[in-house]
Amino acid sequence: MGDTISFPHLDYAALWPMLILFGAACVGVLVEAFVPKAWRNTVQLVLSLLAMGAALVMVIKRAAAGVTAANAHTASDAISIDKAGLFLQGALLVLGIVSLLLIGERTLETGGPFVAQAAITVGSEADRRQAARESGATEVYPLALFALAGMLLFVTANDLLVMFVALEVFSLPLYLLCALARRKRLLSQEAAVKYFLLGAFASAFFLFGVAMVYGFANAVDFNSIHANISTSDKPFALLLIGLAMLAIGLLFKVAAVPFHVWTPDVYQGAPTPVTAFMAACTKAAAFGGLARVLYVGFDRSNWNFTPVLGVIAVLTMLVGAVLAVTQTDLKRLLAYSSVANAGYLLVGVLGGGAAGLSSMLFYLVAYGFAIIAAFALLTLVRDADGEATHLSRWAGLGRRSPFFASVFTFLLLAFAGLPLTSGFTAKFAVFGAAIGGGQTWLVLFGVLSSIILAFPYLRVIVMMWLSEPGDTTPSVSIPGALTSAALMVGVLVTLLLGVAPSSLLDLANNAASFVR
Repeated sequence: MGDTISFPHLDYAALWPMLILFGAACVGVLVEAFVPKAWRNTVQLVLSLLAMGAALVMVIKRAAAGVTAANAHTASDAISIDKAGLFLQGALLVLGIVSLLLIGERTLETGGPFVAQAAITVGSEADRRQAARESGATEVYPLALFALAGMLLFVTANDLLVMFVALEVFSLPLYLLCALARRKRLLSQEAAVKYFLLGAFASAFFLFGVAMVYGFANAVDFNSIHANISTSDKPFALLLIGLAMLAIGLLFKVAAVPFHVWTPDVYQGAPTPVTAFMAACTKAAAFGGLARVLYVGFDRSNWNFTPVLGVIAVLTMLVGAVLAVTQTDLKRLLAYSSVANAGYLLVGVLGGGAAGLSSMLFYLVAYGFAIIAAFALLTLVRDADGEATHLSRWAGLGRRSPFFASVFTFLLLAFAGLPLTSGFTAKFAVFGAAIGGGQTWLVLFGVLSSIILAFPYLRVIVMMWLSEPGDTTPSVSIPGALTSAALMVGVLVTLLLGVAPSSLLDLANNAASFVR
């Protein structure tokens, strides 16, 4: 009789970015039901951009107001809106806006890459084509908003159960987005199934890890886990098994070796704008969550996980680089490049301390803009069958479309880590943090893998510029306003972060702290 229900204190000012995106996504679902088809694309695009812009403004206001240990936590300490969390939220929103420009351009196109779910289930092939033409697949907008909102929650979760819920919230929409390719529909649906299975493995390992950690600490929030590591009298094996399973679940999401298995298939089969969104935003969210788990919950056990994660980082860098050499499809080449870059990010994470976290934050932003620009350019090289992603089709492209070939050459050189590009600055930052943290052996393997990874990039450049264009060399379509904006932003940021990176480096240094 005397028991009362107590509700958690909610700091709505801190939660506004997530609430705005969740609310806009729900409104987007209603738009799909009630807005006429002729207006649906425009309404959804404007609604999504306004929601992301408003959420970004709230993040900036929160950061400007200052973050302290007293005001960082909310929802009974289940969510921590600290400096690192705000930086990651801002990065996700900016990358999400640029990705949405690319998605919006391709959705507005007649015969664009997206097919609606209705078109997948209609009977005959003629009916499916008609449904695809009529529907416009505008459900990509609320799905993207739900995914991005889940990512914002994931990088600020201070509790393993909240992190698990956020993991599912941002993963489930991505499974559907992968299946919405209008062309090569079977390949797209296969990619969605494979991505779903990868996500299922990640969720299962993560949840079993939560159970093991709870058995050790009798709690799932990071503060209690951290406090119990040195004081609990329960078997330490529970903690080690739990940490291993949590790490495996998160390493599936970052596409680290050997947990990368079907990632190249997903990159190849998904619509290219969705691939760009996943390559930039999902990687940022996954590494943000991994860093929070390791730095906040388990930093007292760093001697346990550093050697194992170091071996995984080495395998990720080398396997990603070596397999990229063998690829003949540009989307698969960028997929294995993404795997190798996950290894470089792990080097930054294992560097430890503020320097390691700062280098990881900078790398996520630099890589995110470059990969979005690269996929934006891939959407422009087309033939009668759609996007021409096979490497042989790009032979002589530099003579047919020198401007776009020059842009792609610059982006490939950035991925290779050449000076005056963001890739060089980002790799220098993570390798410097690793040397400062006593992980020089990781840097040696990182440099070796960078040398190997430069070969497939240079091979593409040589084919574009030193080969004669043939009858099968595709044309480069004139980009629309939204694709032009996404491509221009990605290229300019890649250049600016190579020439004058100090502003973002200072911002990352100031944000390189979690509040426990």
